[in-house]
Amino acid sequence: MLNVALAKGRLADSCADIFIKCGIRAEILKEDTRKLVLETPDKKFRFFFVKPTDVPTYVEYGIADIGVAGKDTLLEAGADLYEMLDLRFEKCRLCIAGFPSMRGVDKPRLRVATKYVNTAKQLFFSRGEDVEIIPLHGSIELAPLTGLSDVIFDIVQSGGTLKANGLVVLEDVFDISARLVANKVSLKTKAAEILPLLAEMKKYVGE
Repeated sequence: MLNVALAKGRLADSCADIFIKCGIRAEILKEDTRKLVLETPDKKFRFFFVKPTDVPTYVEYGIADIGVAGKDTLLEAGADLYEMLDLRFEKCRLCIAGFPSMRGVDKPRLRVATKYVNTAKQLFFSRGEDVEIIPLHGSIELAPLTGLSDVIFDIVQSGGTLKANGLVVLEDVFDISARLVANKVSLKTKAAEILPLLAEMKKYVGE
């Protein structure tokens, strides 16, 4: 049995569509249920519903053999696993954003509000920039509006929330999408199950 870690919601629905196309009896993923563990009728796949940020942990520790998580989650977690495939859905961008007046401004110590603390630290450290990282977990756009930060480092999809609050994208940093990841040991011990699935999934994402 192959164990799969998924985040419930749109991500699981999109994954279900791909799995079904690959011949997996994954219709159970579309059922309205409170169960956190689901098995396919043929007992070949078991799905764990976890928080999006927990997918890398379940895969790294081998509880799940494979999983699907956003690239932003993987960057932040820094987990020891294999990134196998860009699934090319749930696309967005990880950006630096702020007021238009911040364009080209070189402050001695920039204040950056973000929920992606580890990723932001690595980004600005790699650039040799001295910044103050302010951890936040909701309504990141509020930080520059209230003077808590100079800019934010966050996911941008349509940009509607930024525009509504007078903010703009100052820099696109990472392209984000859903990725298939695998546990390093499982990729060896369950290669006969994982690699054919990977090959099938590649057909449906255009690789």
